[in-house]
Amino acid sequence: MKYIHLFLLIVIPFTGSSQKLHADLFMGIANYQGDLQGKRFTLSQSKPVIGLGASYDLTNKFIARAGFFYGKIEGNDSKNKNGKGIELRNLNFSSTITEFNVGLEYNFFDLGYHDISPYVFAGAAVYHFNPYTKDAAGNKIFLKPLSTEGQGLPQYPDRKPYKLTQFAIPFSGGLKFALSENLQVGLEIGFRKLFTDYLDDVSMNYVDSATLYAERGAQAVNLAYRGDEVAGGPSYPADGAQRGNPKFKDWYYFSVVRVSYRLNNRKSNKNGLGCPGRLY
Repeated sequence: MKYIHLFLLIVIPFTGSSQKLHADLFMGIANYQGDLQGKRFTLSQSKPVIGLGASYDLTNKFIARAGFFYGKIEGNDSKNKNGKGIELRNLNFSSTITEFNVGLEYNFFDLGYHDISPYVFAGAAVYHFNPYTKDAAGNKIFLKPLSTEGQGLPQYPDRKPYKLTQFAIPFSGGLKFALSENLQVGLEIGFRKLFTDYLDDVSMNYVDSATLYAERGAQAVNLAYRGDEVAGGPSYPADGAQRGNPKFKDWYYFSVVRVSYRLNNRKSNKNGLGCPGRLY
């Protein structure tokens, strides 16, 4: 709700110049890349995402944008083919993603005179995530409180709890089609540069199982390593054994169709007065 309030505070001041204001709708799929999914894009682990936004024409090519997105991401070792034997770790996670972003878009061509234009977008974003999994009985369990890698435990003072609301750098590219003077449709792929490796609750090394059991209970031990749920899977690894790869931060991606509608008709001026427009 706070993201929606912020979105309205940014959009409302522009409503007085509605000839330059567009309402944007985004629909598509979300993907994640991290320790449980090595590929940048995979249909098998894609989930839906939807977004609402507003864009304002600063010039014929530069556009200010604000948007709110809601989607879901997931990763599963059983579907991760990038690491040999990684399926024996048997971890999985899901998370909803809520994001508010603002930034600047640049159209390479003036859509007042062209039907098609590639474009790029970059800005800043605040997003919220909360990784969870389901235990062997099918119960939904949020992972952060379990400290699966010792985050927040006194025995591992260097491992701090990660924050569920963080900043990101969104940047994207797309192709935009002008169907009329007031209606545009685009295809866009958006990348999010993150500053955490815990989007999937996996980053570093295993902690001692006895210590984790004493501090967080049996459930934390069971979900920190799930190889024992796989036939032939080894027992819980030793303290310090590699669990993830902290050298690379996580990412998430949006691949969407964008529909943009001008909120007030901009009529073409055939007399050469005022702003020139597209003639149909």
